[in-house]
Amino acid sequence: QVQLVESGGGLVQAGGSLRLSCAASGNIFGINVMGWYRQAPGKPRELVAVIHSGDSTNYSHSVKGRFTISRDNAKNTVYLQMNSLQPEDTAVYYCNVALAPIGGSSYTDYWGQGTQVTVSS
Repeated sequence: QVQLVESGGGLVQAGGSLRLSCAASGNIFGINVMGWYRQAPGKPRELVAVIHSGDSTNYSHSVKGRFTISRDNAKNTVYLQMNSLQPEDTAVYYCNVALAPIGGSSYTDYWGQGTQVTVSS
């Protein structure tokens, strides 16, 4: 069984910073892509950033230059450092991990439970 546990959300003023973490645990054989998505009220879930197994990264245009995604493969953990936060960054943030469980035959997407990020003006 595989579990993703997120932490680090909260309330911050505009211009502030937060760091999100997402740790994968359980019977894991391997992890490929790790990423962060967000969903604001009344809007569809959107990609924020992804990091590949070779550490290459991709960011949405709206966060590029302000957010940094990283990973610690020894801890099966992905991070999202968010700087210069703005009210439009307010959303529930979800981590997404493509991993292969022990005994599995392919990589499958797993989602975290979501963590609320609220930026006040």
